[in-house]
Amino acid sequence: MSDRKWLRRLRRDWPVWVLFLFMLALALVWAAPILYMISTSLKPESQTITWPIRWIPAEPTLENYQTIMAATSDQSPLLRWMWNSFFTASIHTALVLLVSSMAAYAYARMEFRGRDVLFAILMGTLMVPSVMNFVPNYLIVDRLGWLDSYAALIFPGLGGVFGVFLLRQFFLGIPRDLEDAARIDGAGPFRIYWTIVLPLAKPALVTLAIFTFMGHWNDFLWPLIVMNDPNMLTLPPGLAMFQGKYVTFYGKLMAGAVISALPVLIAFLFAQRYFIKGITLTGMKG
Repeated sequence: MSDRKWLRRLRRDWPVWVLFLFMLALALVWAAPILYMISTSLKPESQTITWPIRWIPAEPTLENYQTIMAATSDQSPLLRWMWNSFFTASIHTALVLLVSSMAAYAYARMEFRGRDVLFAILMGTLMVPSVMNFVPNYLIVDRLGWLDSYAALIFPGLGGVFGVFLLRQFFLGIPRDLEDAARIDGAGPFRIYWTIVLPLAKPALVTLAIFTFMGHWNDFLWPLIVMNDPNMLTLPPGLAMFQGKYVTFYGKLMAGAVISALPVLIAFLFAQRYFIKGITLTGMKG
């Protein structure tokens, strides 16, 4: 390509190039903390807070990862914290999908008195900060004897309003003809919901699953409130133990943060196609 053709194309496509450069700069700004986290996790503890910042470790080492993975249960049981986070987040996400999808189907398809008023009140609760529920939830968990147990992490929050709204909007976009045909064949409401609506709502369900799993996996305050046994902690409050009153082990803290981010990142990469589709299609009707 001659210089004249290249200049002509540059004049024609310069808005695209400006947008590309802007998005590239924005991506670098967002990626900088992640790159710094990975870089710090590969440094010896003596080099983690040097100035100026060294982005590429002079002597890369896996010592921080080996230390936190080999820690005993009396010190920092990272594997136990990972299991607690994964187990409770998985069960909580599955139950949220079940409860939210059933409620959303009722609001989207079933006719009953006061349905729209109840849904409007339900949507109004989105304006209530989640921390307002901590005290009543803690009292309920305490009365049930669930402190220092997985139940305290799994059951509170199952009636999330966001999931009901997201799935209801998606259900409204499903053609009623499919349900009418199944109803003619003798299918009841639950069978229609289970065999027709849920398979068609896979993108929205995956989207809600990602949001719910990420929120539960990264939750810091609630596990810290209901768990007194260090072995029952999840990853976020567990990693905070590396930040002591007088000394902070930045290398180990960043290594734990990298390990904590990997499951969510992998889940998002595998479910990215459904996630984008669910966000795109939600709210097209209703």
